[in-house]
Amino acid sequence: MGGREVTGRLLAQRKQSLQFTFHPGPSLSNMAVCYACLTLLALGSARVGSADSMADRLPLEPYDRLFSMAVDAYYRDDWQGVILNMERALQNRAALRRAKIHCRAECSHKMKFSIANSSHDLFMDMNYFHTVLRKADCLKVCEGERLGPHSLHHISEEVQLEFHKRTPYNYLQVAYFKIKMLDKAVAAAHTFFMVNPDHLEMRQNLEYYKMMAGVKDADFKDLEAKAHMEAFRQGVRLYTDEQFKHSIRFLENALEEYFKANAECRALCEGPYNFDGYNYMEYNADLYQAITDHYIQVLGCKQNCVTELAIRPDREAPIEDFLPTHLDYLQFAYYNSENYSQAIECTKTYLLFYPNDEVMNQNLQYYQAVLGDELSRHLTHREDIQTYIANSLLEKELLYFANEIFGVTFIDPDKWTPESVIPVKLKAKQKAERETAARISEEIGNLMKEIENLVDEKTKESSEIVKMVKEGGPLLFDSVQVVMNARLLNGTQRVLLDGVITDEECQEMRYLSNAAASLGDGYYGRPSPHTPNERFQGVTVLKALKLSQKGTIPLKTSRLFYDVSEKVRRIIESYFRMETPLHFAYSHLVCRTAVEGMQDKREDLSHSVHVDNCILNSEALECPKQHPAYTERDYSAILYLNHDFEGGNFIFTEIDAKVITAMVNPKCGRVVAFSSGAENPHGVQAVTKGQRCGVALWFTLDPTQKERERIEADDLVNMLFGMEEELQPDEGDVKEPVPTDHRTDHRPSDVPTDHRPSDVPTDHRPSDVPTDHRSSDVPTDHRSSDVPTDHRSSERPAPEPIHKPQDGAEPAGDAAEQETEVKGSMTEGSKVPEHMIKTMEPAPTVPDTKSTAALNIPSTKQEL
Repeated sequence: MGGREVTGRLLAQRKQSLQFTFHPGPSLSNMAVCYACLTLLALGSARVGSADSMADRLPLEPYDRLFSMAVDAYYRDDWQGVILNMERALQNRAALRRAKIHCRAECSHKMKFSIANSSHDLFMDMNYFHTVLRKADCLKVCEGERLGPHSLHHISEEVQLEFHKRTPYNYLQVAYFKIKMLDKAVAAAHTFFMVNPDHLEMRQNLEYYKMMAGVKDADFKDLEAKAHMEAFRQGVRLYTDEQFKHSIRFLENALEEYFKANAECRALCEGPYNFDGYNYMEYNADLYQAITDHYIQVLGCKQNCVTELAIRPDREAPIEDFLPTHLDYLQFAYYNSENYSQAIECTKTYLLFYPNDEVMNQNLQYYQAVLGDELSRHLTHREDIQTYIANSLLEKELLYFANEIFGVTFIDPDKWTPESVIPVKLKAKQKAERETAARISEEIGNLMKEIENLVDEKTKESSEIVKMVKEGGPLLFDSVQVVMNARLLNGTQRVLLDGVITDEECQEMRYLSNAAASLGDGYYGRPSPHTPNERFQGVTVLKALKLSQKGTIPLKTSRLFYDVSEKVRRIIESYFRMETPLHFAYSHLVCRTAVEGMQDKREDLSHSVHVDNCILNSEALECPKQHPAYTERDYSAILYLNHDFEGGNFIFTEIDAKVITAMVNPKCGRVVAFSSGAENPHGVQAVTKGQRCGVALWFTLDPTQKERERIEADDLVNMLFGMEEELQPDEGDVKEPVPTDHRTDHRPSDVPTDHRPSDVPTDHRPSDVPTDHRSSDVPTDHRSSDVPTDHRSSERPAPEPIHKPQDGAEPAGDAAEQETEVKGSMTEGSKVPEHMIKTMEPAPTVPDTKSTAALNIPSTKQEL
């Protein structure tokens, strides 16, 4: 008889001999002994029962061992060995993760904690620890069956970091390239690059792959993409294209996948205790302190899932308010699909996060009025999200308590947490710390200002001379004249030009804008993305050429648009003495029309003050150059087409977005051009009468960020106007690529752990491929395609969807002025009123049949 059979029989006999009936009141120690015996018997029988299944299953091979074997194969040029072992390493790592998630979820479901029906404290403790022991045994058996001995999967931090950086895909792209499997090589390269966007060698490889025969756009896929994030991004793309019904399916799927990913993330938090900050050998906490330490660490990890799930691999910062943002998009998408029941449900659910949100409460009132009291009365929020919020708040209270009592650090990842959750003492302490920090910062700031003033006085004069010399390049055309340079415009890298095009050309361009808009281009005559008091319409160069191709508008008109934009590019490139060529980043002919009857007592701006390539925070006086801003933009320009309107002056301001430093009035043929950085905050004053038209242009010095539409337009011009007008390639374009094996010691040049292949294609990149392969469905304005802009005050920023991205809604700054009015010495009177800086959002139009009452129509939220 085998050992397992003997053990099983003995345990069965012992269970029969220990049967008893519990009566309230007898000796408490007897109860405790009986409970302990039952627990140990249950644990033993569970292990015996699972022993047979373990014997039939081979343990999962550790992925760090497979990774090491793949690296060894790489150095031997054994490409099949690299692929076999590295793919298995990735598969086993995923299997290890799945097994842990499955076992922890299953055991948590089977072994639930309950409160005993007894007044005896010891019995309640025994009940708790009985569940703890059963759950621990369940986990040990479950993971043992699926993974083998626990000691097999102790992975070093170094190897974990390599997988976190997606280093295995760097090896795989080389191996697949060597055996001519280009689709897999491209996918591996793209997957690695998504987490390592600054890896120049991989960028070069991707550009090379794009030029190879047989490589398709579909091959550039992220093999490690998060399902919820991909669904969210696709939903937002459709949303910004105003395909609201289609976007709903993806956004709802994103919510479903989000909660699956959240459950998995939280399950993985229940791992071993991290002794970071402690000496393992000297850690001597007692029972409850040790339980507290570990449990608080687990809670902190679970709260951090909010941040982890909101991070895209190609971005450093998470998407703020990621979960509420789903509901924000959905309520407006359902509204545009005329599904008011779902719009009410999503709006009420959003208000669970921000109950005092003014815009969302207005939307709710409107939806309820349209649907009617009878139908809307019984509609409520989503229960699963209410449960999520309640659970999260309870965890936050425990973590804040631990912070207050034990000094455990907790940084709340959510902006929606009510202040009532934060302990009073902690709020007072935080307030005192903020006041102290502010006082110290103020003192340091004053001291630094004194030093800066001394330095500035000595350097300003020389730097201005250098800039003036750099900015004074030739204008290339006799008709073009400099009206004001940077010094007269009270700034740097600014210029105002007249005579760029003729009156006849202005008229033809205005005809183009109105003809294209009447055919449904741009925003279908809907309110401007920046203010409900104006209407917006526009057309791109490519769209104009396609309309000409169809015979809708004259060929010479679309060609004029193409030629005028190129003329402006050449003038700016020459005037600012560029050492490298400028490339188009985006081009748009736009017109803004004042809405009659809505101009009385108007106090908003046509386009709020902003910066083109960074996120302007006027309160903090800073402008971080990071996503979702279009950081690739280097220079901006506006070519104006008319002056027969009222208002609409272009303004430069200080970084506080209040003090105006220069003002320009538009007129035909006038161009205002400037660098796109924080040195040039700008905006547009309200258009109060008539229509204001101009060509908005952004440029980049990076050939890899060149606008794809412009490349298509170049090809279309070549086809429409004949080979005699064949376009010359930009200086930044590259010639035919030739792959080169440049390995030296078989090691990656920039990874000290020798885990990056280096014999990959060298730099032969085309100039028009951005990192994430943006297509035309991605918003091309100041905002990320994933993140709606903020409609709240600076005290509590939070995003809201817009019913159309600012594709060309006017470059990150209209520019150009007529009869230029410059404010030299600034006074209090020259400040832009506070209410003029923060624009109201456009309200979606509603058919007359539904607008039976005076309502606040749901609005999209304002741009920062």
